[in-house]
Amino acid sequence: MTESMPVISLKNVCKTYSLPFGDVNALKNVSLDIMPGDFVAIMGPSGSGKSTMLNLVGSLDVPTSGSLFIDGIDIKKLTDDELTNLRRDTIGFIFQQFNLIPLLNVRENVEYPYILKYRHKDNEGRCEELLHRVDLTDNMIHHKPNELSGGQQQRVAIARALVNNPKILLCDEPTGNLDSKTGQQVMELLSELNSHGMTVIMVTHDQNIAEYARRQIILMDGEIV
Repeated sequence: MTESMPVISLKNVCKTYSLPFGDVNALKNVSLDIMPGDFVAIMGPSGSGKSTMLNLVGSLDVPTSGSLFIDGIDIKKLTDDELTNLRRDTIGFIFQQFNLIPLLNVRENVEYPYILKYRHKDNEGRCEELLHRVDLTDNMIHHKPNELSGGQQQRVAIARALVNNPKILLCDEPTGNLDSKTGQQVMELLSELNSHGMTVIMVTHDQNIAEYARRQIILMDGEIV
């Protein structure tokens, strides 16, 4: 894939969920291109399709119809194992709830995706390098997640998302559980990563947070408005 090609491309994407009370059309003929190095905020009210779009872009789900290309690959043509590898190698995830593993310490949490990819431990100091990059000190590395503040846990989650050097960083309400000052610090870190060329896609309900993005995509009833 060249820099002039979208890193993510949705073409007439529909996503329908079949539920006992009837079908729910979560996304309706959505078309969108996201270029390498872009910073996109996805906004909209509850039920607008934000989470569905993020799940599709993160290859956690596939469209009911239409085409979705991630890094030039049509995800509907991939097997489950190939989708898993695409997520592992191309996409970093940052969640509102942090989703750290409570039994592992800070370093082990960051190292976990690395081991899944390379089948061996990090012997080159990448985990420590990333933890320092997100302003976590050496004396925090062996702490468990519940021994850290919310802002520190989110920084661990960012380091973990970066450990496999993804092309795309997906953020689901990354400041939702943080106070305003800590949320600002996290957004400044995401902006710095974006300034170095990382593609960032963020779901948020907060207009102040969305202002950090270069583009804002508004969803309403499953459609871009």
